[in-house]
Amino acid sequence: MKCLYCKGEMRKGKAPFHVDRKGLHLTLDEVSAWICNQCGEPYFEEMEVESIQAMINTVEHEARKLASVG
Repeated sequence: MKCLYCKGEMRKGKAPFHVDRKGLHLTLDEVSAWICNQCGEPYFEEMEVESIQAMINTVEHEARKLASVG
């Protein structure tokens, strides 16, 4: 597998993931990913992306519930 940015070789490893969305911040320290040996760019597979999206949706849902209390 080749990196889309620099064409370097990819290896399986762990990478951090961070997203800021609607005033919320989600940081995961170690997510399975393909990582470029040359530039370090991570690529997440479909299963990891779906899990991250599910987490984001859950956090947004819970945050809306908190915001409506009071």
